[in-house]
Amino acid sequence: MDKQDKTVLITGGTSGMGLATARAFIQDGAEVIITGRHQDTINKTVNELGTGAHGIVSDAGNMLDLNMLQEQIKEITSYVDILFVNAGYGKFAPVEAVTEEHFDELFNVLVKGTFFTVQQVLPLIKEGGAIILNTSVVTEAGFSNMSVYSAAKSAVQSFIKTMAAECAAKNIRVNGVSPGYIDTNIWEKTGLSAEQIEGQIEAITPTIPFNRFGDPDEVAEAVCFLASDEASYIHGTEIVIDGGYSEINGS
Repeated sequence: MDKQDKTVLITGGTSGMGLATARAFIQDGAEVIITGRHQDTINKTVNELGTGAHGIVSDAGNMLDLNMLQEQIKEITSYVDILFVNAGYGKFAPVEAVTEEHFDELFNVLVKGTFFTVQQVLPLIKEGGAIILNTSVVTEAGFSNMSVYSAAKSAVQSFIKTMAAECAAKNIRVNGVSPGYIDTNIWEKTGLSAEQIEGQIEAITPTIPFNRFGDPDEVAEAVCFLASDEASYIHGTEIVIDGGYSEINGS
């Protein structure tokens, strides 16, 4: 897909699915702006991505940063064609162990961060542009220890429909990608020990139809498709990228 002369903004673009998507868009000829929370990580990633990459230090869970985002973007470009709202992570605990800090942290990053990122960037998105939100297959069933994370991602899933309703008049498409278990660094912020993480991965892998976690590049390809002219009549929905886990496993 040729993205020549397109400008893409990817939040949480320094690792995992965000980084893979940035690479894919740059390979297609786009200019890509990534956000991340730390200047050193932004610098390293922009250097790694090379020509066509730009970086902004911005924390999706911080309203001060979110309110500055539009002006920071304007220092690089006057418009955005494609927005991939990807920033986020998981933190898991049983209901009895969830603290207010845990709850607020996830809702600030995943719900408030997603909403106000779109609010800030929307005035810069050109007619015919695309917004892609990152949800999760956890919205499709009940998963132990994921009550807060699932609720936050369900709110993001709802934004796909409501924002699609509003953005249709602007000729801006809104869709989502719904990843299953993807091989990223999401485990690092879960609060689990290395031993617990290894145990979780060993337990989960046999339940996935292809007996493997997905690759971030496989999510990136879906994002690129949703942003392309080939997806011009796809609006208000999401592509599930979970290797069949949610449909075949049923849980």
